[in-house]
Amino acid sequence: MSENNQDHLWQLIWKYDPNALIVVDADMHVKLVNPAFCTMFNLQTTDIIDQPVSLFLDEDDIENFKQVWETNEVIRGKEKEYSQYHLYVNQVIFPIEDQSIVACIMVNMTHELDQKRELRKIKNETIKKVNEVVDNQMKVVQEIAGLLGETTAETKVSLLKIIQMLERE
Repeated sequence: MSENNQDHLWQLIWKYDPNALIVVDADMHVKLVNPAFCTMFNLQTTDIIDQPVSLFLDEDDIENFKQVWETNEVIRGKEKEYSQYHLYVNQVIFPIEDQSIVACIMVNMTHELDQKRELRKIKNETIKKVNEVVDNQMKVVQEIAGLLGETTAETKVSLLKIIQMLERE
């Protein structure tokens, strides 16, 4: 494969990668983003390139980028929620020393988080229903016990009257 074809292939991968990719320099200015990043954060590439990353991401993200910049160590598996974008991601932040940049890949996990929340909601609703059923059964059992107690008492009174009548004879 020629170098030109490889470059074209890398451009296609960059363009179609479903993961958000962002690259910042030492001054924490955005140098590169892919279309997935722009889609996830409702931005245009032209609005973000060469701008401070603080305009688009929060202080926690910036601190992570700085930490990677200073230590040259990769941060893996950093989960982060951007509630204003209804977005939940798993991040990998890594340095590219020879280019003097820090890159971040954000894997969109929003669907999985939504599923977990829906499952939690269903579990809570199920627990609530089970508690209601048990409470209703306890009420019915108490009513039945009360009725049995009443009929047992009435039976005892009747039997005592019969015994008293038989004893008189």
